[in-house]
Amino acid sequence: MNRRLLLLLAGVGLIVGGCSLAPRYEQPQAPIPDQWPQGEAYQTIRNTSSAPNIPELSRQDFFADAKLIQVIELALANNLDLRLAALNVERARAMYGIQRAELLPSVNAAGGGGKQRLSADLINPGDARTREQYSLDLGVAAWEIDFFGRIRNLSDQVLEEYLATDEARRGAQIMLVAEVAKVYLTLAADREHLKLGRSTLESQQAAYGLIQKRYDVGVATELDLRRAQVPMDTATGDIARYTQLVAQDQNALHLLAGSPVPEELLPADLKSITLPREISPGLSSEVLLLRPDIVAAEHRLKGAYAFIGAARAAFFPRISLTSSIGTASNELSGLFGSGTDTWGFTPRIIMPIFDARVWAALRVSKADREIILTQYEKAIQTAFREVADALAVQGTIEQQVAAQQSLVYAVAETYRLADIRYTEGIDSYLSVLDAQRSHFAAQQALVALRLAKSANRVRLYAVLGGGGEQSGASLDSSGDETRKRNGE
Repeated sequence: MNRRLLLLLAGVGLIVGGCSLAPRYEQPQAPIPDQWPQGEAYQTIRNTSSAPNIPELSRQDFFADAKLIQVIELALANNLDLRLAALNVERARAMYGIQRAELLPSVNAAGGGGKQRLSADLINPGDARTREQYSLDLGVAAWEIDFFGRIRNLSDQVLEEYLATDEARRGAQIMLVAEVAKVYLTLAADREHLKLGRSTLESQQAAYGLIQKRYDVGVATELDLRRAQVPMDTATGDIARYTQLVAQDQNALHLLAGSPVPEELLPADLKSITLPREISPGLSSEVLLLRPDIVAAEHRLKGAYAFIGAARAAFFPRISLTSSIGTASNELSGLFGSGTDTWGFTPRIIMPIFDARVWAALRVSKADREIILTQYEKAIQTAFREVADALAVQGTIEQQVAAQQSLVYAVAETYRLADIRYTEGIDSYLSVLDAQRSHFAAQQALVALRLAKSANRVRLYAVLGGGGEQSGASLDSSGDETRKRNGE
């Protein structure tokens, strides 16, 4: 009995390795230029040719600030959105296991036994009055033999969906790292704005006190006094606004980190943070094909090819096999060879003659492939635009910062000279007020530009795919074979 069962399973197993009707996958040509944009906005990018490329740069190497790295690690450990992404990966992996199990037969076993006491009138002389009956049944329930690859292609599709889900998790991790860094830098900038507002208020209060004294002795006019009150009240309002923004930035950072961030890890201001490293986008735009969202889109495209194979297989006969093997005995020892064996199998063939649903399913599978192909190409174009925008900022931000620093120095000197002229009675206080406003606005703009410079480095790191953030998916041998069949 056991020998026959093994021969049956081995023979059918050889048949299972049949053909696949899925179209051969070939990676589509990227619908973007081979090189990054050129022009005046990108001229200074050439100076970063010695900087590391994104695939060579790990997260720990890119972020140079020790406190920021600790906050990022805290977020990676506790963020609930990232945890949901990881759970989705586990679910996709389990779904792949369920679909792959369809390739294997489902063997059921059932055993039973009982005793029966017979009447003396129904037995022959010398026979036992108690009869024992034991049975053991093995059965294969409706196992479909995958001659034309229908089940295998469905398994390949679910595998590609699992790999796409894992890439989505990797993308979520990169975006979380970038968002934490962005909020951290914004908090630092707003705290610097708050410091600037408080120092400005102190100087405005001192100026207002001097004019109040000049007004009390009749040297200054009431118009000068009211004009001095304007920047003081403005600075007071700015302090309240930036106090609010700092609190909101901290709330956002706590949410991203999944727990309150210790105060000692928070930045004092933007000047105290070590900037992220400058990176190079490389010479070719092909680096975008490593972005998690694009890799995920390609996996879904491969899955669409596999689904076409499953739809095509529906036009061919489906053969399922139901078999059973049983043993029965009147004695317990009969289970080990002295009993009666029964064996048999029942093949079932479903031959499609005409089914409109099969034709519709094939058309749907081909339409899905075109939709997913379009989504894949759109993802590449979007990624190219995001990187190009970040490169445009990187190519011009240094000039903007340098110009703004020069402007801050110029308006500071204008403010100093205007104050001297007013004190000596040469000019009105209106000149001092205009110089004060210009100086405060220039300082605020400089902080904003330094924030933009730092945040753009983080954005470029993210839109290039994040260095060193490799996929966590592990493929077994069947997964490797699937990727070979897809031409990967």
